[in-house]
Amino acid sequence: MKKAILGKKLGMSQIFTAEGIVIPVTIIEAGPCPVVQIKTTEKDGYSAIQIGFGQKKEKNVSKPLKGHFKKGKVAPTRYLREFRTEEGDKFEIGQNILCDIFTKGEKVDVTGMTRGRGFTGTIQRWNMHRGPMSHGSGYHRGVGAMSGCASPGKVFKGRKMPGHYGNEQVTIRNLEVVKVDKDRNLLFVKGGIPGAKNNFVIVKQSQKA
Repeated sequence: MKKAILGKKLGMSQIFTAEGIVIPVTIIEAGPCPVVQIKTTEKDGYSAIQIGFGQKKEKNVSKPLKGHFKKGKVAPTRYLREFRTEEGDKFEIGQNILCDIFTKGEKVDVTGMTRGRGFTGTIQRWNMHRGPMSHGSGYHRGVGAMSGCASPGKVFKGRKMPGHYGNEQVTIRNLEVVKVDKDRNLLFVKGGIPGAKNNFVIVKQSQKA
């Protein structure tokens, strides 16, 4: 199974090596993630485990989910995610998955939601060039030509236009784990990851390392 854990982004910091080199890192609170359900090929048609992360008040949990957590004898969690694995028999319901499944120097893929930036123009959204800024132009930050006039006489689908920017799922691949703090459930990952502080993220063993 590809190793995976749920967590949240706490922010960025820096770590100094013994040689005095500074490494920018993102701090992720990873786990503990209780195993809520184990799916098997015989019963469900495929093999997987379902894990949770974060705390959620019982009064804010729907009745079906209350029964789901009660069946697994697990406290309600804010997030639930499922991961395919052929090694489901190695896990037990209620078992906690901790950040020490990853080791220093290991490569990981981190998935999260980017910051929402609202409705933006083509310059911010697609990095297009602006128009002439001289006096009299009157067209500084516009879209520009969107299509031909007579032929084809329409705007093709996929044209880069102003619109909703950000708030989309993005995966950053091949990030290096610089440090693992098991006592505080922290992963220190080299570089930046998607989202603002306290955003929910998924950390997986790298697929292309």
